[in-house]
Amino acid sequence: MGSNRAWAWAILEIWIYALAAAWLYGFYKEKIRLSRSFRKSCIILSILAAWLVYAATQFMPLPYAWVAMISPESARMHSLIQPAGWVPLSVDPHASMEAWYKSLAYVLFFGLSLLLVDSRARLKSVAYVLVLSGLFQAFYGGIMTLSGLEYVFFFKKYSHLGSASGTYVNRDHLAGYLEMSLSVGIGLMISSLSGETSLTWRQRIRNWVSLLLGEKLRLRIFLAVMVIGLVLTHSKMGNTAFFSSLIAAGSIGLALSKRAPRPTVVLLASLVAIDIALVGTWFGAEKIVSGLRQVSVAEAPERMEVSEYTFRQWKDYLWTGSGGGSFYVVFPRSRTGDLFHFYDHAHDDYAEIGSEYGIAGMILLACVVLSSLYAALLAQYRRRDPLMRGMAFSSTMGIIALMIHSLADFNLQIPANAATFMVILSLGWISLYLE
Repeated sequence: MGSNRAWAWAILEIWIYALAAAWLYGFYKEKIRLSRSFRKSCIILSILAAWLVYAATQFMPLPYAWVAMISPESARMHSLIQPAGWVPLSVDPHASMEAWYKSLAYVLFFGLSLLLVDSRARLKSVAYVLVLSGLFQAFYGGIMTLSGLEYVFFFKKYSHLGSASGTYVNRDHLAGYLEMSLSVGIGLMISSLSGETSLTWRQRIRNWVSLLLGEKLRLRIFLAVMVIGLVLTHSKMGNTAFFSSLIAAGSIGLALSKRAPRPTVVLLASLVAIDIALVGTWFGAEKIVSGLRQVSVAEAPERMEVSEYTFRQWKDYLWTGSGGGSFYVVFPRSRTGDLFHFYDHAHDDYAEIGSEYGIAGMILLACVVLSSLYAALLAQYRRRDPLMRGMAFSSTMGIIALMIHSLADFNLQIPANAATFMVILSLGWISLYLE
C-alpha cells in the first residue's frame, strides 16, 4: 500500500534510522569514509538540513506573541483553547511531529544514497533494483486487472476496479512509481548504447546476436512491460507525465550532448512512437489520450474544487503554513457544503505542501528539487561516461515526470513514492560527482 499506513511508515522510518546509525558507527570506527558525491553535495545537504530545522519549528512551542505576529490565523485557532502562554505554529502539532519524522527519514535516505552509492557497480545495482521493482509492480498490476481477480496482495480491491494499481490502493500512485522506474530503466538503456557503426557484415551479425542474447533486449522487454502497466492504470495524469517527461528529457539530453549517438536518438523515438502506437492500441491508451483533453466528469470538477479550497486555506497560513500533516484538520473549515467526502490529502501536491508549510517551506523544497535538476543537467553536459550520462538522464526525466504528475495527484504524500523520489534526486548528484 505504498507504506501509506501508520504501522508501515513507522517500519520504514525505523529501518532508515537503523541504516543511518549503522553507517555512523562504521564511520566512527574509521571503517568507512565520506564518499566524493556526499562531500561535493554540501549545497543540497545544507538546504535539506535547513528544511528539517524549519519543519521542527512548526511543532515547537513559541511565545504566543511571536505566533500571533508570524501566523495570526494559527494564533487565533490556538486562542480558542489556550488564550495565552506558549503555543506552536502548527494547528496540529502531533501531526506535524509525525510528518517531521517522515522528513527526517527521507533526508537520511537521500544522504545514505550519496554515501553508499560510491561505485559504478553499486550505482548500476541500485538502478536495476528500481527497474525490477517497477517491473514487478507492472506485472502484478497487469495480471490482477486482466484476470479480473483485483486483489491488492492481501485484500480485495474496493476502488479503481478495472485499472491496474499493483500493490497500491490508488492507481495514480502506481503510475507515479512506474514513471520513476521507467525513467531509471530508460537511463540504463541509454547508458548501454554505443555510437559505433558496424562497417562489415560480420560486425553487424555479431551486434545483432549480442542484442538478442544481451541485457539490452531484456531491458527493452522490461520497459515494454512497465509501459503496458502504466497504460493499464488508466491514470490520465500519470500517462501524460510519462510521455511529456520523456519528450522533454529526451530533447534536453540531445541538446546537451555535443554529439548524440544515433542509437540514442532511435531509442527515444521508438519509446515514444512504438509504445504509443502498438502497446497503446492493444491496451487502450487511445482512450487515455482522447481523455486527456476532458478529464472524467465525475473526478475533475471535484478535484479542482479541492485544489481551489486548498489554495484558499493557504491564504490563511500564507508564510509558515498550518503545519505539516495538518491538511485533514484544516480543510473541513475551508470547504463549502458541496463537498461531502473526507479528504486527508489534496489531489495537488503543490497546494497541499504550500498550505501546510507556507511560502517559506515551498521555497526550501523548490531549492532542493531545482538544484538536483540542475546537477543532473550539468552531469549530462559535462560527463562523458555513458553510465553517468544515463543516470543523469534518469534523474532529469524522473524529476520532470513527478513535477508534472504532482499537479493533479499526491504522490509525494505516499512514503514509498516519496522515498523513491529522494533516490531520483540523489542520482543527479551521484552522476555529477561519482568518480
